[in-house]
Amino acid sequence: MIRLNALIIAAVALSATIGTGIASAADLPAMPYTKAPPLQSVPITWSGCYLGGNIGAGWDRFNAGEVGFAGVATPFVDYGPNTGSSFIGGGQIGCDYQFASNWVIGIQGKAEFGNINSSNLVAAFPGVTAVFKLKNTETLTGRLGYTLAPTVLAYVKGGAAWSNAWAAASTAFGLGETANFSMTGYTVGGGAEWMFAPGWSVFGEYNYWILGPRTSTSSLLVWCRASVRPARSPTPMRSGSRRRK
Repeated sequence: MIRLNALIIAAVALSATIGTGIASAADLPAMPYTKAPPLQSVPITWSGCYLGGNIGAGWDRFNAGEVGFAGVATPFVDYGPNTGSSFIGGGQIGCDYQFASNWVIGIQGKAEFGNINSSNLVAAFPGVTAVFKLKNTETLTGRLGYTLAPTVLAYVKGGAAWSNAWAAASTAFGLGETANFSMTGYTVGGGAEWMFAPGWSVFGEYNYWILGPRTSTSSLLVWCRASVRPARSPTPMRSGSRRRK
């Protein structure tokens, strides 16, 4: 009987202890909940340097004339104009800087390769054909653009231009005098560029060149370029194919 009373007392004490523990746990405040900070996207920027390639078509109009023959000066003879067209391609390298939210200013060096051939009959010399070949063109230009959307840039450009060329007088008996020479001038143009992925963009542009006193050339170029642009938040630099640093 004594043992039974002891067991009953122990059971009552254990129940009281458990009940007190449950009540104490229920009285504890809830653990605080901290919401994770939202992910921040890297702002799109056109600032940085790039490297790219291009391909397209070129047209030229050339006016040639004779000021000498066999090294002897002669009165000027107008050979008349000729026109030609061809596929051309090349590459460009440059840097841009975005400012005042939507404006972009930059500098670019570009080289185009591919021969543009043209010829015409010389009225002053029946049977003689003037032959002209524009070999390549290099330009150094500045550009000013405005972002129509964060990833779309419309721009104008202009600067200095250089070209290597070859000319000859051709007859039924073969080529007469030939000459290799270079021309300098200027170029103006414009286009649009679309940044379709971080570090990657595609552009289309039209350029008009005035080379020498009597030569004009134009081109329509479309291609892709890769870039690495600096991020504006603590994330790694993005790289791709216009290559910006």
